[in-house]
Amino acid sequence: MSAAPARPAGLSVFFPAYNDSGTIASMVIRVVQAASKLTPDYEVIVVNDGSVDATPEIVDELARTYSHVRVVHHPKNRGYGGALQTGFRSATKELIFYTDGDAQYDPAELAVLWEKMTPDVDLVNGYKISRSDPLHRIIIGRIYHHIVSLLFGLTVRDVDCDFRLMRRSIFERIDLEKTSGVICLEMMTKITDAGFRIVEVPVHHYHRAFGKSQFFNFPRIGKTGVDVLRLWYELVIRRKHRRADVRPLIGSSEPIDPAFPNPPRP
Repeated sequence: MSAAPARPAGLSVFFPAYNDSGTIASMVIRVVQAASKLTPDYEVIVVNDGSVDATPEIVDELARTYSHVRVVHHPKNRGYGGALQTGFRSATKELIFYTDGDAQYDPAELAVLWEKMTPDVDLVNGYKISRSDPLHRIIIGRIYHHIVSLLFGLTVRDVDCDFRLMRRSIFERIDLEKTSGVICLEMMTKITDAGFRIVEVPVHHYHRAFGKSQFFNFPRIGKTGVDVLRLWYELVIRRKHRRADVRPLIGSSEPIDPAFPNPPRP
């Protein structure tokens, strides 16, 4: 008698969304279609990070329409890192995929990452085939990538490509603390240092059709530089994340407020 085929892994998808009213509905609908082709056991989570446009009403309507969709609302904006922390904490399935709600990536390409998630892989990291951004953003992005790769010893092609499929078990071993955009650098450094196995796949990147970037404006460049240097001191000099008393992002026994899933540190 032949063995029954293995059940596909469970999948949590989440979108951090801030003032993405023009794109979030199409992103959610598209990822529902993509995920349903990969596994029957999936959920889609939208983390509304204190949006002040119509995003809250749109995502609530999506949750009423699609049974696999649920929403976590931040009453106030907590920053990109805060939204990612909420997404990872809210995920309940074996695999977690996330991308941004601004439609610069195509959720249908999740299938490409899924194909590469073999038993000996912990993280499938997308990298942009060609960056569809204004020239100054491309230049700043390349400079940033080379600097942080050198400072943190990273070998991935694209630290800040927010199109990732990973095992939930990663967050039973690592913690994420940053609430700004440097959380991606923090995450990839900690994942690399913990010895998780990473593969990379090319994905398409599209022009922003709605809204504007929260990161690439000149007042934020200086702040980002300071955040990177602080993170470098913590992770490379102090090697803080290698301490035995660091709590994982997932697996804490503390109760979690659904509006603020990442409790304050003592």
